[in-house]
Amino acid sequence: MDQERRKTIIREIEHWQRSKLLPEQYCDFLLNLYLETGEVKEPVYLSGKAVKAIKTASGLSWLLAFGIFSLICFVVLHFNAFHPLLQIGVTASMVLILLLIGQRFRDKNEAAGIGLIGIGMLLMLGVGIYMLQLHGLEQWGWQVGWLGICSLFWVAVGIFARIPLLHLGGWIASFLVYGLLISRNANDPQWYEVQIFWLPLSIVFGWCSWFFHRWSKSIAAVLFATAAIVWLMPELYTAVFMKDQAWFQIQLIVKIVVEGALLFALRKKWIAWVA
Repeated sequence: MDQERRKTIIREIEHWQRSKLLPEQYCDFLLNLYLETGEVKEPVYLSGKAVKAIKTASGLSWLLAFGIFSLICFVVLHFNAFHPLLQIGVTASMVLILLLIGQRFRDKNEAAGIGLIGIGMLLMLGVGIYMLQLHGLEQWGWQVGWLGICSLFWVAVGIFARIPLLHLGGWIASFLVYGLLISRNANDPQWYEVQIFWLPLSIVFGWCSWFFHRWSKSIAAVLFATAAIVWLMPELYTAVFMKDQAWFQIQLIVKIVVEGALLFALRKKWIAWVA
């Protein structure tokens, strides 16, 4: 085959590869057919859309991109010197921007959008705890209180943005707050007291799952999963916070068996709530 023609075909295949016109493995197969022995194909570092976006970007776009990057660096480097109100405003603005961008990205790429929203939620928690420590509010109650505020915010965002995983994560974080409060205020509770602390919550969440299923199946599914998790929380609390764990394994096995039996016996009812 003529060398010039062969190189043209190779460049065309590489263009297909960059533009994602053909799957990667097909392009590699075609390149192997036309590449000579010892000849190595050029690595493709950027996709065709990325290359096109860089080539067609205006000077204003480049200036805006580097300006935003410089602003972020300035905020990070001088964050400690800001007034507390300005620190709160900057953090809230960043979280809100990540939420809005993530929500818009979800239309094109669900995973990327939820990832940005998740980063915003973690930023809210992490920067909040950092600010408490920065201003000398290192007492136990401040940090647990902030975790409680974050958990309620996560539940609200998870419901309104229809992100079940964030909704569930908010409830789990609230259980952590509840468990910490119990461990702080209950001195060596008996095993049945621990059950009383948690089991009514499981019943309440199960009832809420039934109550909300007529309006939102996703909310009902999260509440049902939450009820199932709370059912085993007494054993988790015992394993983490209590010194006396003599009956821990037996309790856990019995609770799992009972939960499995209840789910099997009532499967026709709860499946209608969540499916």
